[in-house]
Amino acid sequence: METRTIATGLKFPEGPIAMADGSIVLVEIARGTLSKVTPDGTIEVVAELGGGPNGAALGPGGAVYVCNNGGFIWYDLPAGGLAPGDRPDDYSGGRIERVDLNTGDVTVLYTECNGSPLNGPNDIVFDAQGGFYFTDLGKFYGRQQDRGAVYYAKADGSLITELIFPLYTPNGIGLSPDEQTLYVAETITGRVWAYPIEQPGKLKGDGAPGTGACLAGLPGHQLLDSMAVDSLGNVCVATLVNGGITSISPDGETVTHTPMKDALTTNICFGGEGLKKAFITLSSIGELVACDWPVAGLPLNFLNK
Repeated sequence: METRTIATGLKFPEGPIAMADGSIVLVEIARGTLSKVTPDGTIEVVAELGGGPNGAALGPGGAVYVCNNGGFIWYDLPAGGLAPGDRPDDYSGGRIERVDLNTGDVTVLYTECNGSPLNGPNDIVFDAQGGFYFTDLGKFYGRQQDRGAVYYAKADGSLITELIFPLYTPNGIGLSPDEQTLYVAETITGRVWAYPIEQPGKLKGDGAPGTGACLAGLPGHQLLDSMAVDSLGNVCVATLVNGGITSISPDGETVTHTPMKDALTTNICFGGEGLKKAFITLSSIGELVACDWPVAGLPLNFLNK
């Protein structure tokens, strides 16, 4: 697929949000910022967050909500570019942050749930009621690794609840068009799980083992990152190692891979007229690219509606 490079020199970009003015708001994980890329490729810092800002979404009141994983050790790749590693010595703790786009003011909403700390919040999606689901991938450190989880929280900081535990490196998260299904991608297993939603913030079977269906499991050494859902309900998940975007039909029967030039392709969002343009983060090489997508994106709550 033909792509157009919008910006270069980004420090491991992720969490793209296609704004109405044509700009893309995203995080630079290695830089510790929420940044804005204008249509001409200019990069502007919106807020200094520190740690490891990861997934991001526009929520109620026009604020951006950020999953901050607390930071990584960073490695220079032999062929150039960056790759994240274990939890660093200056790890600042996992958290959910609210950023005022007009002022750059940052408010920390959540750092724990019922006494359990957030270790590595990763990706986020809002429902129509104004609550949000998010993944906590956890952190790697030495010979140890956190077990991951999925949470639901309110945007005003008043409630957070654990929905699924444990998961193995839960990363991307999304909602079906009717908001009756929650999708979760596990990085290391290369699987996308589908969980039926009973009501906002509550899964059928309370997310217990066996209540989620495996929508797809990718063969070989393919790792999964963040995702977006298109208007037909296909789950478009960024694929690592086999760098690109893998589109999975709602019934899991059709799986299509669109390759990109970076093995660490981490996220996709939809924007432009009719949501027919895909914006994709090529993280290790620090690029934001755009391309025409064969299926229009799903309008997001608080952004495209």
